[in-house]
Amino acid sequence: MTTLDDMATTWLTVCRLRDLAYERGAAALVPDEVAGRPVLTQVALFRLLDDSVLAVQQHDPFSDAHVIARGIVGTRRVGDDDVPTVASPMYKQVFDLRTGVCLDPAGKEPVTGRAPDLRTWAVEVVDGDVRVAVGGGAG
Repeated sequence: MTTLDDMATTWLTVCRLRDLAYERGAAALVPDEVAGRPVLTQVALFRLLDDSVLAVQQHDPFSDAHVIARGIVGTRRVGDDDVPTVASPMYKQVFDLRTGVCLDPAGKEPVTGRAPDLRTWAVEVVDGDVRVAVGGGAG
């Protein structure tokens, strides 16, 4: 059986950097694999003020809806770092955009069977193209 770790990482161009508004989310579909079957997965892309782009799963584990790209982008102090964050538009959980870790569950539990953290994808910007890593090593 082939797993994502066995697959070579491929960089998929999903949009141009100029298509993403600063500190706003946008959703994209990327190829993925679930239980050994190919699927399309929704990712939420966020362009930060320094023109870096971060990608997390679009699916909100607390509301079970695909809404993370509509969340509120901000920052939060974690240790000695200012961390880029997104707050879910549904129940306001706050997630670290770099790691997907839920920083504030806002008094809720994720939907049964879901982890509280968001999956992440590696992203690079090359010649103005936003590319997401798919396959092995994809976060």
